[in-house]
Amino acid sequence: MNVKNPKFEISAVNPKQYPKSGLPEIVLVGKSNVGKSSFINTMINRKKLARTSSEPGKTRQINFYNIDDTFYFVDLPGYGYSKMSKMEQEKVGKFIEQYLFNRKEISLIIFLVDIRHRPTSNDKLMYNYIISSGLPCLILTNKADKIAITKVEDASKAVQKELNPIGDIPTLPFSSERKIYQDDVWNFIEKYI
Repeated sequence: MNVKNPKFEISAVNPKQYPKSGLPEIVLVGKSNVGKSSFINTMINRKKLARTSSEPGKTRQINFYNIDDTFYFVDLPGYGYSKMSKMEQEKVGKFIEQYLFNRKEISLIIFLVDIRHRPTSNDKLMYNYIISSGLPCLILTNKADKIAITKVEDASKAVQKELNPIGDIPTLPFSSERKIYQDDVWNFIEKYI
């Protein structure tokens, strides 16, 4: 997909603030610092539309990125970041839950996990949560540039086996550094927009 005019539209914490355009929404879910913002920037070929940070827990609202008035990438706050106060974690958890279970425009959830590590208990909880939403899902094994290119396929399969042993949810590798995986991900997303 050739993206021409992507723009950040709004950060929201409640339904009144969500965009009213009715465009399909591709939602990015994953733990803090797994690379959701970098994923957006890579997919749309921009360096800094979605703000990235080496410090986890920077995204604390739901960020809507309008992609050529065709669909939104929706960046959810990451989970599992311990420096957020308990109260703040609960507040963020509530508005994420409200969004995921009530938003009619969600067409696909992209669940990003780090290809280098076994899925954590938090990853498994989030995976079960996504499955219970009944929405279409893609597991993206991110940071594929951090391992040898010859090991990517096996590492990706290992993550899928652990999260989705029956193999009914597609799993693709991804890397913001090595852009070789981008076309496969676009081909998948285009089915949902």
